[in-house]
Amino acid sequence: MQATAASTTPIPGKYWQWRGQSIYYVQAGARRHSPPPQASLQRPPLLLVHGFGASTDHWRKNISELCHDFEVFAIDLLGFGRSAKPNWQYSGDLWRDQLNDFITEVIGQPSVLAGNSLGGYVCLCVASQGSTAAGLVLLNSAGPFADADSAEPDSLQSEVQPPKQPDSWQKLLGEAAKWIFQQSWARFLIFQYVRQPWVIRQTLEKVYLDKSAITDQLVAEIQRPACDPGAAEVFASVFSTPQGEKVDVLLKQLKCPLLLLWGEGDPWMNARERSPKFRQYYPQLQEYFLRAGHCPHDEVPEQVNSLLRSWVLSLPAS
Repeated sequence: MQATAASTTPIPGKYWQWRGQSIYYVQAGARRHSPPPQASLQRPPLLLVHGFGASTDHWRKNISELCHDFEVFAIDLLGFGRSAKPNWQYSGDLWRDQLNDFITEVIGQPSVLAGNSLGGYVCLCVASQGSTAAGLVLLNSAGPFADADSAEPDSLQSEVQPPKQPDSWQKLLGEAAKWIFQQSWARFLIFQYVRQPWVIRQTLEKVYLDKSAITDQLVAEIQRPACDPGAAEVFASVFSTPQGEKVDVLLKQLKCPLLLLWGEGDPWMNARERSPKFRQYYPQLQEYFLRAGHCPHDEVPEQVNSLLRSWVLSLPAS
């Protein structure tokens, strides 16, 4: 089947109340049955989870295509996108609980979770520590391994600052940067800087291989929620949050099927180095390497949509 250009028009969403806060999500498509010989069974819904600083808008090219074969949900994590931004302590555990409750209360059945970077780490937490996942798709997922050295990116900060080289000079700079990030005045100034449209574009140009995918629309979609009340506090919270569970520990607990989709040109997540670690702790996974950067779902959506669709349709009936 010939791939068609993915739509870049976001689908209007709705709000769900969680712990007294408004959570934004998008729903598209209808529940469908599996192909023969399991035609009496429903296909699992899909739940798409964005990375740090992104939102449901980042999945617009995927929702518009995947909704022809699945019921698709995309959600804004608390503190991001159009969701509320309370002055809370943000962590992987908080977002894990948010997704678990969303699947239980809104979707109503185990779902295939697909997450990019920070969203991938949160989806891994959900799939490993609960019973709401029918499958897991990780796209350049963040998160540290227990045996990682100082160059391993942190699960929450990896999309804000690239990994540092583990030599003494870089270590000294890293300690200085850590101290600076702990100062409230510094976090405020840094946030004012990183949310400028030209800085957002410059950052995207570092992590996208195909520069034509970096449009004014994409920059505006990332910059808009950064201007919401509370956005600066969310940004600051990232640098004081306790580190979550290690990826290898989570993989040892994982019971559902796992698909890895790597943008191998990602300067933040070295796909060829991280891939063997995932396979070491979960050897039965499937994976594909794509000519893309940190966000393959947005840069090469036709490939991601096709691979994700085929993989989900091949899953055994639960």
